[in-house]
Amino acid sequence: MTPASEAQLDTTRPTRGRFAGEPLNGEHRGFVRAVTRPGDGNDPTHQCNPNGFPRLVLDPEPVEFVQFGDRLVQLFQWGHTLRELWTDGRDVPSSETLDLLGPAWYGDSVGEWQGDTFVVQTVGLDDRIWMDIFGFQKSLDARFEERYRRTGVDTIELELTLFDPTFYTEPWVSDTKVFSRIPREELTYYGWFGLFGGITEATCAPMKEVDSLNSRVRDPGSYGVGN
Repeated sequence: MTPASEAQLDTTRPTRGRFAGEPLNGEHRGFVRAVTRPGDGNDPTHQCNPNGFPRLVLDPEPVEFVQFGDRLVQLFQWGHTLRELWTDGRDVPSSETLDLLGPAWYGDSVGEWQGDTFVVQTVGLDDRIWMDIFGFQKSLDARFEERYRRTGVDTIELELTLFDPTFYTEPWVSDTKVFSRIPREELTYYGWFGLFGGITEATCAPMKEVDSLNSRVRDPGSYGVGN
């Protein structure tokens, strides 16, 4: 990490990970900074902000891939979130275009097939959203490359690479993530949105703050979000 990203990390107070302590086996200090009470954290998603990219893809959220002639759509259970990966031959937006458009929660994504691998470039990401539950962040200059490859009838592998010279001294490459098909017979009446614990909608709604968010996260003695 660059000094700029280390300084930015110090502003985040994650609610997940380990509590303050010594990093283990050479890991970064960012993994041992979890607050002891969830209400003391400042995770943007706990104020009903979007997960953003790449956090939504990195989290274990069910997602459906739908391919059209000019784009591939990812439909995530969390927040009923739609992500469009354009395959109509357009270029990745230039810096001048991004200055006009402004940053977006999920950026602008352009994909193409390279042999049997679907390669996606994403730029124009809002830098206020964390990359993960630990509070690591990205700058406005960040560019992500996703490489999807179908490795079997029921599996798709993803490798993600971050290019962000403002915040990181070299590209960061993720571990391989495997998407496995959910058997159709496991779907509920509500389809994908009823998979976990009878949840019909995984949507953060401010109207539910009093009867849900406070008791789970903010109030003293709340049981938190899975530290």
